[in-house]
Amino acid sequence: MLRVVTDDDGRVEMRSALDEIVLDGAQRMLAAALEAEVDAYIAALACERDERGRALVVRNGHAEAPTITTAAGRIEVTAPRVNDKRVDDDGKRCRFRSSILPPWARKSPKVTEVLPLMYLHGMSSGDFAPALAGFFGSAAGLRRR
Repeated sequence: MLRVVTDDDGRVEMRSALDEIVLDGAQRMLAAALEAEVDAYIAALACERDERGRALVVRNGHAEAPTITTAAGRIEVTAPRVNDKRVDDDGKRCRFRSSILPPWARKSPKVTEVLPLMYLHGMSSGDFAPALAGFFGSAAGLRRR
């Protein structure tokens, strides 16, 4: 897996392997946290039943894996889905919303916090994407307007 080498090419190889380990660990930890969040939500509402005795809140597979930009880099997340058939007092269906990964989130708030700092340190907005590409390996989800 990892080996100690003394030449510059080896350092690049080791850095790449280290980055892959970090990204893989971040992906696994995020997936485990999302699974635990869904398990807790379903367990808390396990007593909610319909007139036939069926559970109103159940798992419903996994959503498409979005790519999220984090401080560790870009990772794909497989988020569990929940089918919540409960209805509130207004007649609207209740929905599960992850507090860890909202459905609209595509980058970590920490990544977004860096942008104003880059500007304050004199970097023009046109240089943001190339600068962040060095860290994240892509344009980091930035779009020009």
